[in-house]
Amino acid sequence: MGGRRAVSETPAAPAAPTGPTTRATPTPPSPYAAKPWLALLSDAQRAPVAPAASLTHAFRSSVLAAPDRTALAYFDGRLSYREVDALTDSVAGHLAARGLVRGDRVAIMLQNTPHFVIALLGAWKAGATVVPVNPMYKSAETRHVLTDADVTALVCADRAWESHLRETAAGTGVRIVLTACQLDLQTRDDPRVLGFERLPRAADADDLVTVARQGLPAPGGREPGPSDTALISYTSGTSGTPKGAMNTHGNITYNAERQRAGSGVPEGACYFALAPLFHITGMVAQLAACLTNAGTLALAYRFDAGVVLDAFAEHRPAYTVGPATAFMALAAHPAATRAHFDSFVLISSGGAPLPPALVEKFRAGFGPYLHNGYGLTECTAPCVSVPPGRAAPVDPDSGTLAVGVPGPETVVRIVDELGAEVPFGTSGEIVVRGPQVVPGYWKRPEATAETFPGGELRTGDIGFMDPEGWLYVVDRKKDMINASGFKVWPREVEDVLYSHPAVREAAVVGVPDAYRGESVKAYVSLRAGAGGSPAELVAYCRERLAAYKYPRAVEVLEELPKTASGKILRRELRSRP
Repeated sequence: MGGRRAVSETPAAPAAPTGPTTRATPTPPSPYAAKPWLALLSDAQRAPVAPAASLTHAFRSSVLAAPDRTALAYFDGRLSYREVDALTDSVAGHLAARGLVRGDRVAIMLQNTPHFVIALLGAWKAGATVVPVNPMYKSAETRHVLTDADVTALVCADRAWESHLRETAAGTGVRIVLTACQLDLQTRDDPRVLGFERLPRAADADDLVTVARQGLPAPGGREPGPSDTALISYTSGTSGTPKGAMNTHGNITYNAERQRAGSGVPEGACYFALAPLFHITGMVAQLAACLTNAGTLALAYRFDAGVVLDAFAEHRPAYTVGPATAFMALAAHPAATRAHFDSFVLISSGGAPLPPALVEKFRAGFGPYLHNGYGLTECTAPCVSVPPGRAAPVDPDSGTLAVGVPGPETVVRIVDELGAEVPFGTSGEIVVRGPQVVPGYWKRPEATAETFPGGELRTGDIGFMDPEGWLYVVDRKKDMINASGFKVWPREVEDVLYSHPAVREAAVVGVPDAYRGESVKAYVSLRAGAGGSPAELVAYCRERLAAYKYPRAVEVLEELPKTASGKILRRELRSRP
C-alpha cells in the first residue's frame, strides 16, 4: 500500500525542554477510545445486553420458552428443544458415570450433524471443557490436539474411529470414546454428502445416539459460569504449532447475545449452518446465536453447493454465515436462483477476505447483500461486523472493502510496531479489547503474554480505520511481499483479480526472485466454462496496478487449497514447486 496507508513508523521523540519551567505534556486522548463507530449503530445495536451465564443456561431458557419448537433440522429429521434437552442430559449422565469430572476435556471431531450439538451440550452439562477438532485433520495434527489438551473423552465419526482415530488416540489420555454415524437422525441418505454404509458397532466405543436415548439424568452441581472455559479452540496453524485459545462461556454468550439483539433475525427463526460448527464462526455466529434466540438450526453434514441450495429451499432460513469461497460456489451453481435466497433477513461472511466484486455480483444476481465481518478464534469469532441495514464502504485509494465496525463494548485500535496508536487512515496492527477476547492460550503463558498484553489482543493483522469507525483489513503481517523494496499486500492484487469475470478464486503470494528479492505470483481458479489465460490475467492486472504490484506469473488451478473454514491456504501455495 502506498502513501498514507503505509505501516506507520514511530518518529524519533523530540528533545525534552529543560529548565525550571518544564511541564509534562499531557497525553492526547485516544481517538479510538471515543468510539466514533457508535453513530453507525442502531438503538438496538447500541443497547446494553445481559448475556446468559453459559450457553447451557441460554439453551434451557429456550427449552422453557418453546419446548416443542424444532431445535435441530437435519435433512428430513427433526428434534425439538424438549428432545434435545433430554438427549443431552443423558449424554452428560453417561460421561459422569464413566468417571468424567468437572473441568475434564471432551474432544468433538464431527461434521455439521445433530450429533455435534448433542455432544457439545452433553459435555457442557457434565461440566467439561469442549475441544472442537477439525475432522479433516490428519493423525499427527489430531494427536497433537488430544495430547496438548489432555483430552479425556473423544466423540468422533464411527468411520474415522475405525480407519485411523483408534490408532491415533492410543497412548493419549483418551479413555472414553463415543462414535456417531452421519446416517442417524434422518432417512434421506443423500448420496451427494452422506454416501457411506453403516458400520458394525465398535466393541471399544459407545454409540452416541444409543447413549443419548438411555434417559439418564444430567449430574447435578456442574453448571458452568461465565469465567469457566467452554472451548479450547485450536488455531488453524498457519504459522507454527496450533495453540488452544481458551474461549470462556462468557465470551461465547456475549457474542451470541450481541448478535441476537442486533441482527434483526426474529425469535424462533431458522439459522442455516453453512460454516462448520467445529470452527469458532460456526460455533458462535450460527449455533450459539440460534440457541440463544430459540431458533431452528438446519444442518446438512458438510458443504455441497447443490445440497445447500436444496436446504435453503426446504428450510427457508433467515440467517447464515460462511466464507467468501462458499458464496462463490453457490453463485456459480447452475441451479441457483433468487428464490433460494429470498427468505434471508441477514447473510454474513467471515473467515476469509470478501472481495467487493463478489458482494456486488451476489447482490445483483440473487438479491441479498453479503455483510462483511472480522474476527479471530482469540476473540471468539466476530469483533467487528457490518451493521444490518448498512453497506460497507470501499476505500477509494486501495479498493479494500471495510470489514465493519466494532460493537459498543469493544474498542479496536490501530498501533505501530512499538504499540503506539496511529492516526485514523494510517495502517498498522489491529488490536482488540472487549468482552469477547479470550483470557489466553491453554498452557502457553509466554504466548499469552505476547499476544494479550494487558488483556488486549494483538491480532497480527494489518489494517486501518477511517474517522467514522469503519475498519479495513489489509493483510497479515507475514503475507506482505517485498518486491524491490516496495511493499505489496496480496489483498490488493487479489481484489483486482476478483473483478475479472472469469476468476472464481484468487490467491497471491511472494516467490523468490533473483532480481527483485520477491516477485508477485497469483494462483486462480476459473468459473465454469469461462476463459482466461494466464497471459490475459497478467495483462488485466498490469492495466490496473502499479508496475511493482502486478503478478509476473499466474497459474490456473482447478481448486485452491483451503482450511475447513474456507480460508485459502497461501502457505501451501508458497510451497508449490
